[in-house]
Amino acid sequence: MATFISVPLKKSSEVELVKPLSKFITATYPAGEEQGEYIRAVEELNKLRKNALGRPLDKHESSLEIVLRYYDQLCAVEPKFPFSENQLCLTFTWKDAFDKGSLFGGSVKLALASLGYEKTCVLFNAAALASQIAAEQNLDNDEGLKNAAKFYQLASGAFGHIKDTVLTALNREPTMDISPETVGTLKLIMLAQAQEVFFLKATSDRMKDAVIAKLANQAADFYGEACKQCQYKDNLPKYFYFQEVLSVLAAKHTIMQANAELHQSVVSKQKKHFGEEIARLQRSAELVKTVASGYDEYVSVKDLSEKINRALTAAKKDNDFIYHDRVPEVKDLEQIGKAALVKATTITPPLSQKFADLFEKMVPMVVQQSMSIYSQRKAETVNRLVGTMREATNLCNGVLASLNLPAALEDLSGDSIPQSIAEKARAVVQLGGLQSIEQLIRDLPELLTRNREILDESLKMLDDEETTDNELRTKFNQRWNRTPSGDLYKSLRTEGAKYGGVLDQAVQADQVVRDRYTTHCDMIALLCKPENELNAAIPSANPTKTLQGSEVVNVLRSQLAQLDAMKKERETVEEEVKAVTFDMSTSFLTALSQDGAINEEQLSLSKLDQLYGAYNQRVQATLRTQEELLGQVQTSHQEFSSLKQSNTEANQREEVLKKLASAHDSYVEISNNLREGTKFYNDLTEILLKFQNKCSDIVFARKTERDELLKDLQQSIAREPSAPSFNVPAYQSTPAAPAGVPTPAPRTVFQPQQPQAKTQPPARPPPPSVTPQAASTPPVNAPITGPPNSNPPPVAPPTQAQGPPYPSYQGYPGYFQMPGYNPYAYGQYNMPNMPNMPNMPSMPNMPSMPNMPSMPNMPNMPNMPYIPYQQTPGQGGYPAAPPPGQPYHGYPQQPPQQQPYYPQQ
Repeated sequence: MATFISVPLKKSSEVELVKPLSKFITATYPAGEEQGEYIRAVEELNKLRKNALGRPLDKHESSLEIVLRYYDQLCAVEPKFPFSENQLCLTFTWKDAFDKGSLFGGSVKLALASLGYEKTCVLFNAAALASQIAAEQNLDNDEGLKNAAKFYQLASGAFGHIKDTVLTALNREPTMDISPETVGTLKLIMLAQAQEVFFLKATSDRMKDAVIAKLANQAADFYGEACKQCQYKDNLPKYFYFQEVLSVLAAKHTIMQANAELHQSVVSKQKKHFGEEIARLQRSAELVKTVASGYDEYVSVKDLSEKINRALTAAKKDNDFIYHDRVPEVKDLEQIGKAALVKATTITPPLSQKFADLFEKMVPMVVQQSMSIYSQRKAETVNRLVGTMREATNLCNGVLASLNLPAALEDLSGDSIPQSIAEKARAVVQLGGLQSIEQLIRDLPELLTRNREILDESLKMLDDEETTDNELRTKFNQRWNRTPSGDLYKSLRTEGAKYGGVLDQAVQADQVVRDRYTTHCDMIALLCKPENELNAAIPSANPTKTLQGSEVVNVLRSQLAQLDAMKKERETVEEEVKAVTFDMSTSFLTALSQDGAINEEQLSLSKLDQLYGAYNQRVQATLRTQEELLGQVQTSHQEFSSLKQSNTEANQREEVLKKLASAHDSYVEISNNLREGTKFYNDLTEILLKFQNKCSDIVFARKTERDELLKDLQQSIAREPSAPSFNVPAYQSTPAAPAGVPTPAPRTVFQPQQPQAKTQPPARPPPPSVTPQAASTPPVNAPITGPPNSNPPPVAPPTQAQGPPYPSYQGYPGYFQMPGYNPYAYGQYNMPNMPNMPNMPSMPNMPSMPNMPSMPNMPNMPNMPYIPYQQTPGQGGYPAAPPPGQPYHGYPQQPPQQQPYYPQQ
């Protein structure tokens, strides 16, 4: 039986998890025990990733448990952190599991800032490891069969889950190993192998042959479908992995059909359909023969073939001698049924048996977002109630100040400071007077400038990164296939524009406060003076002591007392409204668990109405009461004014008292506005710093992604051919010279001509042993030819790999100077009166030469070819030297018309 198919694991690059996640936790959750617990959980998550992906894993269930635990943790942590390109940006890099890369380019990989991509790749590794564990099981016992079936079904389910979710998880084209076509094929392969395991289990348990035949036929159907997937998908055959798998799948498809026919033949025999039994055995034998002839490299069907042949021989013998039943055609045989006992495991986290959520106390991001919106709604409700009460109080104070109340009732003597004015003066001094307001006014521009600088710096980081991204996109065009920075930063720019608008509104509000301060500055300064100076600054008037006991004065005082009581009630309501708290997270979590979604608006408005409905009714009641009292006060004041003696001095005094009362109220309001403005700018600074950190993080993540993409592009460019293809000259396809006899490598392209025949030269002495510096001997059967009229034909290149081309020797076109080569050394072989050569001593860098035989005096050897230069392995030698007077072969006296074949360095 063929070996079972397993899938290789993907490899991932290391990712920094601790810093960005801890930074998010620190910025989101208040300092304390809860924050420290979350940061420790982040460190545990980082360790879990290193254990699951950062080291080789054994093909054991414990290793699979580690990978599944990390996958479960990713599923649990995904809704609790804002993982995205424009928020919490973590870039995960994974290599293609099947692509082995090239010498220059490396393997294909993809880097994405997506936790869904990380989950997909981790689940792929879990499925691949499950297939490897299943393939390692001992199928000779029930436990091994049970585990193999379980792990194959888990792998099939995991691959199927990736097929259904990968495109939505990545939002872009994935690498080929996790593409829907690839994982869909792997899902079928794993399911087929699980079905085969059930077939083996049924065979081992000696179940009924009818059941075994159906199991085998179903396995054959699964294998056939997987084989079709491998054949019909254009992207799969490019992997060497699938090229091997295809043969195994085809073999197993045929083998399972053979097993189905074999066991169905037993069923036919039991039914006494002996001709059908023979037909099925013959069909089974043909199938096995097909496997043995076409796929013997991958499978061994010897045992199965012998079993089928024995059964077929016995069946034929019995039928020939006893039954004489007609053997039907294969096409007339009844179809064998199918029984699918396997099913892809449903991927529903948690998959690990020992999973514990590291961030169990952290609420999901959808709940955090709902809480944030609820907090905004709550703040708006509180501000609306408080603002309504303060606006009504300011209106009341303004009306009373215009009527010079209650100072007019207290100033019946006409020459002393009214008690209300004196109290207002003391209150202004206690609050810091002019110095306090002027210091607050001086601080506002500095706070505004700081916030402007933070916002401008944040937006400048986005602008610079977007400019760089656009330049690279223009340079690389379609190759620069990441999300444009302009699209990615839309939400951040919208947020930045919102902050810019807030600052513009704050500047306008600051100017309104300054203008109001300028209007009342003189009177506020008067209130800050000592009592005697203040009394001297107020004009005197005729006494009106006769009005002190009148009914009109008593009514006015009663009405003013009611207004004071109403103001105090508003202060109490304001404190109570600000003190209301409620944790909506429980309500949001309950809604999320019950409905799977949160209707934040409905839940928030309902709860806010429940919390603040009563306070809103009380505020509206005070508004109605104030309106009635102010009407009564105005009526009573008209009666009081008619009874009061009027003169110029009295009118001047009353006007000054009105301005002093209005200055006090303005001072209090301006002081509150400036303190609120200071707090606003300080709070906005923290918000803008978070915004700046968000921009900095995404810019850094984009820079990291940009560097990875540039590196991948460089590798991709390196894999591309550097020059167009060209036709190889005919002489390079000639058979190579015998081993050990290097031949010269041609350096220029030229037309070979047939050399003229020549007589055999006298015997040469044997050459020394072949070394890198020794001369080579010509082939034994090579004919010896005379000197040619022109360039000799090129000799076939040596069997060793050619070295790099050497630079052309200056002054000789086409001549390549070889390192260590001396062209004048050839003259030593043309020396006259060469004496007998005794035993030659060893030479440097040259092994000892054997005894050379005696040689006669040779005054000249014009027909004796030079010994070709023997050079280092991997580089062809040079052709023999020509006779005197002949041009040197291959070195034309005039510049050649052809260009050198190898490119000049």
